[in-house]
Amino acid sequence: MWRTLICAAALTLGMHSAALAHFGMVIPSSATVTEKKDAALSLDIAFLHPMEMVGMDMEKPRVFSVVSENGTQDLRGTLRENPMLGKKAWKAAYTVKKPGVYQFIVEPQPYWEPAEDCYIIHYTKTYVAAFGEEEGWDRPAGLKTEIVPLTRPFGNYAGNVFQGQVLADGKPVPGADVEIEYYNRDRKYQAENDYMVTQVVRADANGVFTYAVPFAGWWGFAALTTAREPMLRDGKPKPVEQGAVLWARFTAPRKAK
Repeated sequence: MWRTLICAAALTLGMHSAALAHFGMVIPSSATVTEKKDAALSLDIAFLHPMEMVGMDMEKPRVFSVVSENGTQDLRGTLRENPMLGKKAWKAAYTVKKPGVYQFIVEPQPYWEPAEDCYIIHYTKTYVAAFGEEEGWDRPAGLKTEIVPLTRPFGNYAGNVFQGQVLADGKPVPGADVEIEYYNRDRKYQAENDYMVTQVVRADANGVFTYAVPFAGWWGFAALTTAREPMLRDGKPKPVEQGAVLWARFTAPRKAK
């Protein structure tokens, strides 16, 4: 049975462990495209603690692609190194030419986390809906582990309830713990204490979780499991934290003029 990864260092991190959630990130300049002038997207790709705005180095991803009704397009060649928070990160550009729902996918190089004595691989995705089309947002991308949204992952207001289903190897992960953080890009918010940095919900027997988003912005959902096979480091097997990460934007309603 899949289980949530608990690395040995959790015993030594103590009360501060709640503040150290890792998130792979792929954040487009817009989650929806309604006019041609907005069709040229820029995408930020990084690995960090989004609420605390603490960066980590991210080597060039193994995979960067976009999935749409036209299939899968390899975008790795568009990546350009672009430091974020003083750490190695990436930027890419993509122009939307047709109506559709576009899933942007990132699979990173394995990240060695010495503080937790394990490797981390976050399979990360986000969605962009374009020119009025919205079919296909609930289709799995076929990743090793992923969150399949049950709530449309774009066009949502802050305060909405978001639901997703955690899959690993295409099957639901019962009881998966899902860590949730706000991308505090403008440092607008400050957590009251370590417990408030990362929100945590648990999926049900079908791998389905629910979360009510409290305020506007980009929110990341990360379902963590342990890979079946460890990876070797210095000849010794080490556990691998698999993260199924999904990013979605929630907006505040505009007042009528």
